[in-house]
Amino acid sequence: MIRKGIQFVPVLLVALLTGLAFAHVLERPAKMLYDAETYTVLQRTLYVAWGLPNVGGFLEPAAIPATLLLTLAVRKNRPAFWLSLIASIFLLLAFPVVFFVFVAPANTAFPGAASNNIPINWVELRASWETGQSIRIVLQLTSLALLVSSILRRTARSFPRLTFKIPFLVC
Repeated sequence: MIRKGIQFVPVLLVALLTGLAFAHVLERPAKMLYDAETYTVLQRTLYVAWGLPNVGGFLEPAAIPATLLLTLAVRKNRPAFWLSLIASIFLLLAFPVVFFVFVAPANTAFPGAASNNIPINWVELRASWETGQSIRIVLQLTSLALLVSSILRRTARSFPRLTFKIPFLVC
């Protein structure tokens, strides 16, 4: 039961995390057309549940150690270990590296901004935030794929090999 949990929890957390990042990427085309006031209002109001103390703010800090724990648990299975380790590295690149370089500056500037005090460099902040989110979805989605591959690699041995006999062909 514990082994299944060690496999399931990181996949679930990274899947939810990837869903949040995917939402950002889907919103990007429209948001890049907004004027300063509209963009600022959205940044101040739309993403409240993404950060602490709401559930979105706990996903990344929980997904990283869960993935590292999975990596430790599968260390004797070399392919699964490397897949899990690379997944962990990608998560660590997404957060804290990409997050604090690209996303955090905008997260700091926009929440306090009102329509009468929009940051002067709001266009640069918007570009940085949106670019950071695009980089993060690539890293998180890749991490999710690696985690699933790692688990499938471990469980593939427990399934019988299927063969189908078709006249003149054996698959």
